[in-house]
Amino acid sequence: MTQKPLTERIDRHGHVGIDDYEAGGGYAAARRALREMTPGEVIDLVKDANLRGRGGAGFPTGVKWGFVPQGDAAGKGPKYLVCNADEMEPGTFKDRYLMERDPHLLIEGMIIGAYAIGARVAYVFLRGEYFESHRALEAAIRDAHERGYLGKDVFGSGFDLDLRIHGSAGRYICGEETALLNALEGKRAQPRLKPPFPPASGAWGRPTIVNNVETLCNVPAIVAHGAEWFRDLGLTDDAGTKLYGASGRVKQPGLWELPMGTPIREIVDVHAGGMQDGYKLRGILPGGASTDFLVEQHFDLPMDYGAIAAAGSRMGTGTMILMDDSVCPVDLSRNLQHFFAQESCGFCTPCREGLPWIEELLTDIEEGRGRPGDIELLEKHGGYIGAPGNTFCLHAAGAIEPLSSALKYFRADFEAHIERGGCPYRTGPVKRVGMGTR
Repeated sequence: MTQKPLTERIDRHGHVGIDDYEAGGGYAAARRALREMTPGEVIDLVKDANLRGRGGAGFPTGVKWGFVPQGDAAGKGPKYLVCNADEMEPGTFKDRYLMERDPHLLIEGMIIGAYAIGARVAYVFLRGEYFESHRALEAAIRDAHERGYLGKDVFGSGFDLDLRIHGSAGRYICGEETALLNALEGKRAQPRLKPPFPPASGAWGRPTIVNNVETLCNVPAIVAHGAEWFRDLGLTDDAGTKLYGASGRVKQPGLWELPMGTPIREIVDVHAGGMQDGYKLRGILPGGASTDFLVEQHFDLPMDYGAIAAAGSRMGTGTMILMDDSVCPVDLSRNLQHFFAQESCGFCTPCREGLPWIEELLTDIEEGRGRPGDIELLEKHGGYIGAPGNTFCLHAAGAIEPLSSALKYFRADFEAHIERGGCPYRTGPVKRVGMGTR
């Protein structure tokens, strides 16, 4: 039976209150870390466990914590731990599930993380539309304060922690950690020049660690059971379990905690119940809207960081968006580019001007105004916009990934639009409606 350190209490109780959480061993790991371990020992334990960030990048969490200056090297002033709970990646809904159903798991993870890096103030940077998550976290923080698990002298250890919720204004760019920190400070959500990196100079110029919700929720189990136990949960070189999700025309869309490295086909056919009758799976965006498509030849791959990267995509958040054979790849690409164009912070010309231009070109192709050479034009400009170093952050590069892979795997669909003068997926005759003004 698969062990489920993230969701076992949710499976048992539905919504986990503080009494349920403690009855299942909750807060014991934080108590142990603060009373029996040094901050360095906690960091080393998380390193040994090979916990990688679950927000998309997959950077080793313990290594990231280790970048924070300690002792005299930190200088005078506070340090901060920030939980990225903005979750704006289209198709992703895993963090909301954890916060709404088991908020104390996140709080305990943040207590341990803050202790490890020496932060006495921590923030949950929460997506503004997550009203249920806000209510659940607010109540859980209040209950934790009443029992002495937050505030002054936590667990009688001499460690103080002030944990606060910061409601986000709701921009996708806040998924970039320095844009998030600017927003936290009350500034425009725009990425910062790096270096310096946040572990050295983050919120208000002080050492700061930004971790995803699911990442922090793994920490209590690592402290409770050890690094080897956590590594053994995975099926491949990547450790632990993962909250995998699937949306689209499957029979049972949802979210499941499974061993890291569970094959794509198992997630779709077993846990999501397979495709709905009459539909065939054509492609998958494996980790949200900003990842490259995977197709039939990839469906037996393990869903882990290495295998998905070797296939030319990214595991990202691990919440898959499925495209069936009734969906037009051109219209899907246009819709995604519309989103990314809206969510650009506007700082870089290639991103600010280029993404709307690509959206306009895709609209022309979809609506019958496509011309010979438009596909090559999309490839050319996508290469300019998505190339590393051409923009200040990776927003544009992520926006181009699904389009570039759609042109690779579904090129015939783009060609058919231009040859036919419109979308073959629409019912009824397609008529060319003009050549536009390009």
